Amino acid sequence: MADKIIENNQVSIVGEIVSDFMFSHEVFGEGFYMVDVSIKRLSASADRIPVMISERLIDVTQDYKGEFIQVTGQFRSYNRHEEKKNRLVLSVFAREVTFVEEEEDKVKSNQIFLDGYICKPPIYRKTPLGREIADMLIAVNRPYGKSDYIPCISWGRNARFTSGFEVGGHVQIWGRIQSREYVKKLEGEVTERRTAYEVSVSKMEYLE
Repeated sequence: MADKIIENNQVSIVGEIVSDFMFSHEVFGEGFYMVDVSIKRLSASADRIPVMISERLIDVTQDYKGEFIQVTGQFRSYNRHEEKKNRLVLSVFAREVTFVEEEEDKVKSNQIFLDGYICKPPIYRKTPLGREIADMLIAVNRPYGKSDYIPCISWGRNARFTSGFEVGGHVQIWGRIQSREYVKKLEGEVTERRTAYEVSVSKMEYLE
């Protein structure tokens, strides 16, 4: 059963380490650390994706900035309580880590597959230029009764398709993880630049 649940959330990324390792938390004596990995897009830009790695997979005391790494694992979420409300925090949970020469095939350097359920009514809209976009939040089951909540975004024909999904509907999604900077308005005139993470959908199937 656990293997089947692992299969419903699969991530494979290849990118450049661009930060130091920062301690996150410890579970049964095993330390977990966060590191940022930069992954080139087909355009000139790049996505900066946070990766959670166990100290048992890599020597977290070393400086690996500039090294290229391949990570397979899962896209996970947890709620962090701040500013009197919960904030969804997303990262790639590494199961296997390998150092590589560099990104060879940009198309395959960022892949994700999710099998989950619609949590909220999808939000369908059009940009001022008429481009169709739809946002949805899906719950992907984890072992021991837990779930990860993953924001997904689709465009065009996929966005129209998404707009008809109902809460509780079963979906499978193929795509890539992307990062997006935005400005969060705090109290008064105070703002803060933040980064959001979501799955950019390239293909989907609605199963129920």
